[in-house]
Amino acid sequence: MTIEDIKEILGARFIVGDEWKNREVHTACGSDMMSDVLAFMKDQSVLLTGLCNLQVIRTAEMMDIVCIVFVRGKMPEDAMIEMAREKEIALLSTGHRMFSACGLLYEKGLRGGPTYQ
Repeated sequence: MTIEDIKEILGARFIVGDEWKNREVHTACGSDMMSDVLAFMKDQSVLLTGLCNLQVIRTAEMMDIVCIVFVRGKMPEDAMIEMAREKEIALLSTGHRMFSACGLLYEKGLRGGPTYQ
């Protein structure tokens, strides 16, 4: 699945990163807790979150996340947008709630990785 596919599935809009729309995304994670993202994310992932602070971009960079989708219509601050542009991380915004957005992506075949017990 590509970032463009995610945009279409979620009815999202690009905030930054339209030029990276053809990048592949292999897994997804929905979380507002960056500690969970650090523990469970894999390379070339998409992060769905309602959290809007610079730590989200820093976490995404450390985990090689290629796209962040802000749910519930959230919009990042200018500093976040600029940092994402510098790190080449696409930012999207969707009106869906996190549960719905994750479900839509799951329904189209995007998975979150292995189950933890």
